[in-house]
Parts: sequence; structure tokens; C-alpha cells
Amino acid sequence: MNSVMDFLTGPWEHLFMRRAFAVAVMCGIVSGVVGAHVVLRGMAFIGDAVSHSVFPGVAIAFVFQFNLVLGGAVAGLLTALAVAVFSQNRRLKEDTVIGVFFAAAFGLGIVILSTAPGYSGSLESFLFGQILGISDGDVVTVAVMGLILLLIAGAVHKELVTVSLDRETATAMGLPVFALDVVLYALVTVTVVISLQAVGNILVLALLITPAACARLLTDRIGIMMALAPAIGAGSAVLGLYLSYAYNLAAGGLIVLVVTGVFIVCWLLAPRHGLLTARTHRRGHALAPDDVAAATAQPTDNTALAERTPAG
Repeated sequence: MNSVMDFLTGPWEHLFMRRAFAVAVMCGIVSGVVGAHVVLRGMAFIGDAVSHSVFPGVAIAFVFQFNLVLGGAVAGLLTALAVAVFSQNRRLKEDTVIGVFFAAAFGLGIVILSTAPGYSGSLESFLFGQILGISDGDVVTVAVMGLILLLIAGAVHKELVTVSLDRETATAMGLPVFALDVVLYALVTVTVVISLQAVGNILVLALLITPAACARLLTDRIGIMMALAPAIGAGSAVLGLYLSYAYNLAAGGLIVLVVTGVFIVCWLLAPRHGLLTARTHRRGHALAPDDVAAATAQPTDNTALAERTPAG
């Protein structure tokens, strides 16, 4: 019993761990909310693209000795805007344009850094995260930026969902589709930037996408998905930090492994869409031909997801 209490209360005795928990929870919540829109849009690649596109901004900030996060945010936003503009040509799929620009941005970052000798060690925290070394100022920055992101996401939630489900319908309704694309890309960019210290550039995609993917498996309702994703993200971040403290292992990597473990459990055991539960359901119920047709039409795609969302 004492060992359990020590496990639960021990980390809170240290200021650096309290800061880490605060940032981990905030990043998990924001990443879950924004990531839900990314998963609905089917554009998980954008998270990886943005995490790479911030690289030249960080490189320039390193060379000229100013704030790395600010430099990364500016570069990421500029790249996101370029992707939004070039994606308007529907001849090219969105992921194609993303691939072009994130590769170019990462290449530019490498070229810029090659002019600064001895840069590798200095950017280790950017690549792998340094959540146990953050300051009070970092906590405040993440809190303020996270609140702004949540307010913006809430303000345009219905519009973003409409565009994600059917761009043509959104255009016919008179929605500013291009502007909404820019807003979503900007939300993703800033979310990635504020999460870099938690899990690093290499692993940030997991925090953005995996909790939302878990929620997508667990529910057919957008409202519930928007609540589950941040809960899973924040919970996984906290458990990962506990394990990091207990076993003296890398915090960012453990956060990602925990949320990946949650995804595997959901993939296997989700009530409606889990692999094992679906097989059990099929074995336990012999379906007539009409029932088979009805089962194949169950709401698993985005259109059906929208139909299950209460109006207003």
C-alpha cells in the first residue's frame, strides 16, 4: 500500500515534475481536440509535415540566437499557409502538397544548420523533447497558447466538421473553405510547436493523432469523440510521466508508448469497431441477408458520423 502511495505522490514532491505534469496535461488536451479534426479530415500526414516544417525556423532561431519556439512557429505557419494555397488545386491531393513542402522545409533547415558548427547537441531537446527541464515561463506560455487554441477550435468547430465531411457541400453552403483550411493548419502548427517540449519533434505526431484515433474507434458521435480524445491524450501523458519518474526512462518516449498501447487496446476491444469484439459479435449472431445489408451500412464513415451528431 505504501509503495502505491509513494508511486502516486512521489513525483509531486518535485517542482520540475509538477511543471511537467501541467504541460503534459495541457498538451494532451489541446492535441486531442485539434487532432480530432485532423483525423476526421483524414490528413494525419499534416502533423508530421508541420513537425518537420518548423525545423528551418528553429534552425534560423538557433543561428541568430533568438527563441527557438517562436522561430519554429513562424516557419510552421508559413509552410501551413503555402500548403493551404497550393491544395486549392484539386488536381493534387492534399497529402501530395504536404509531402512536397515538408520535405523542402526540412531540407532548408538542414542547409541552414550546416552553417552553424556544433549544432547537433544544442537541438537534442527540440528533437526528443525535454519536458522535465521546462521553466515556469514555459508553463505559462503553453497555458496561454493552449487556451487560445481551444477557444478558436470551439468557435469554428461546426464549420471545420462540415468541411471535413464534405467540402463541396461546405462550398455550396457559402462557407469560406480556404479560410477554414488555413485556420486548421494554423491550429495544427501551434499545437505541434507547444508540444515540442513534451515529446519532441520526432514523436509529436503521436500526441496529435493517436488519442483522436482511439476516440474514433470508441464512438460514432463527434461530440463524444471531441471529449474522449483530449481525455486519452492527457491521461496517457500523465501515466507516461509517472512511469518515467518510477523507472528513470525518457519521458517523451514513454508518453508516446502509453498512448500507443491505449490505441492497440481500442483497436482490439472497442465496443463496436474493435477487431475482437466485432468477431465475437459476428459469431454470436447469425445474420440474415437483410441484416447483413443493414450491418454493412452501419455508421462507420464520416458521413454517418455526422448523421449521429445532434443538430445545433
